[in-house]
Formats: sequence, C-alpha cells, structure tokens
Amino acid sequence: MSSTAKLTAITTSTLSLLLERQRLQTTHPTLHLQQIVSNLRVLRAGVIEAQSQGDDDADAGPLRGQYERLIEMLGEEEAKRANLESIPPPAPPPPSSPSSLSFGERKMSPEPLYEPYTDDPDPEAALGESGILLQQRRIIDDQDAHLEHLSSSIGHTELDGTDARMRNARRRLGRVARGAKENGSTVIIVLLILVLLILIVIFKT
Repeated sequence: MSSTAKLTAITTSTLSLLLERQRLQTTHPTLHLQQIVSNLRVLRAGVIEAQSQGDDDADAGPLRGQYERLIEMLGEEEAKRANLESIPPPAPPPPSSPSSLSFGERKMSPEPLYEPYTDDPDPEAALGESGILLQQRRIIDDQDAHLEHLSSSIGHTELDGTDARMRNARRRLGRVARGAKENGSTVIIVLLILVLLILIVIFKT
C-alpha cells in the first residue's frame, strides 16, 4: 500500500472514531482519545513529508484539508493538550535563475510530457475526494445500524431482568403467605390449650 493510501485509510479510521466519540461524549468523554491523537500525529507527519517531496497538489493538499477538519472535530482544547498544530502550506519553490539554465533547458519542447505507466494502480490511492466521502458515509451508516442493534439488545436484556425479578418476588410472597398460615394455626392451637387449662383450674377450685 502506498503512503498516500495508508494516510487515506488513517483519515477514514480517525473520522469513524471521532463520530463515535461525539455520540458518547457525555458518558465516555475520553473514548478512543489516545488512538485518535496517535492517528492524527501520524497523519500530520505524513502530510508534511509529502509536502517536502513536492506532492502538495496531488496528494498532500487534500490530506492537509482533511487533517484540519479532523482537528476541528476533536476540539481546540484537546488539540492543544495533545500538541496537534495546523499544518502550514508548503513554501513556493524559488524561481530559477535564467543564467543558470542552458540553452537547451530554456527552449520549450513541443512534445507533451507523459507520466510513467503503471500496470496495476493502487485502487485506494485512486480514490478522489468524492470516493473518500462515500466511504466515510458507509462507515457512519454501519455505525448507526450497530448502535441501533446494541440499544435493542440492551432493552431486551432489561425486560428479561425485570421479569425474572418479578417471578422471584412472587415466589417469596408465596413462601411468606404459607408461613403465615402455618404460624396462624400454631397460635390458635396454643390459645385453645391455654383456655382449656384455665377452665380445668377453675373447675377444680
């Protein structure tokens, strides 16, 4: 995988982590923060290296814009805390001195320039801005479906737990009722014995 394709994959993965972190910001404020910061540092270093090689228009320019958008999603405070700074655009190359060029170099060639042909171009490297956005949208849709399924599973689990607690409560009430009946019968028998003893004592006296 080329360096551009690898940086594009890191951008997509970081966007997915940031979206999930925003959904769960109130309950898990530090969710995926370490991985997000690590990805952004790798992305920043890769963009700066691409700019130094003169690839700003083809590769580094779009990646630099995506890095800035990810920094905005992370938040200014978190970015400062992690020392994640904006990537400055590359300085324009200095103009060449006419005296340093030979006559052959100054002469314009009528033949067009061709880029070297590659048999199997990297499909990820060939993704444009629209392709990256579509891929990110698919990831967001998959996450929404996963969260919806997770919420449904949690709801079923809570209902099952409530039903089990109600059954346990019914069994405990049944045992208490049976115990009360048995204890009531014992109390009545004791009272009858006491009354009988009292009557015997009275008649003897």
